Amino acid sequence: MGKFILKVPDMSCKHCVMRITKALEELGEKNFEVKLESKTVEIETENLENVKAKLSEIDYPVESVESI
Repeated sequence: MGKFILKVPDMSCKHCVMRITKALEELGEKNFEVKLESKTVEIETENLENVKAKLSEIDYPVESVESI
């Protein structure tokens, strides 16, 4: 399991945060925080590629990933 910060530049409002939260919950992710101010998602996951694919699927592609 790794901890990551995902940069999601298309996130712009509280509705975006809700959509991203719902999508991550559908994947079974529990340890994450969606941060509108920095347009990032801080997440602890074993399935980074699945997370990135899901966010792209709902039109919030990940621009960059930083391991923390």
